[in-house]
Amino acid sequence: MDHLAVDKIDFSVFLFHKLAKAWGMMVPDTVRILNEGGIIHEYILPFYDVLHTLGTDYLVEDITEMARERGVLA
Repeated sequence: MDHLAVDKIDFSVFLFHKLAKAWGMMVPDTVRILNEGGIIHEYILPFYDVLHTLGTDYLVEDITEMARERGVLA
């Protein structure tokens, strides 16, 4: 596996944990919601180059808003 792929995985896992904490749920439930909304494969992974440079609070707010707009998070 190349270095970039490992970085994307590490970043994604980091985000899953931060979002789970912010949403008050377990990580597997958070990942399910992100998958249902297409957020992992349409946003987090493709835009890793930009997203990993942003602050955690901003990312949590941005992804939370996206999940709500997509109807997968109340």
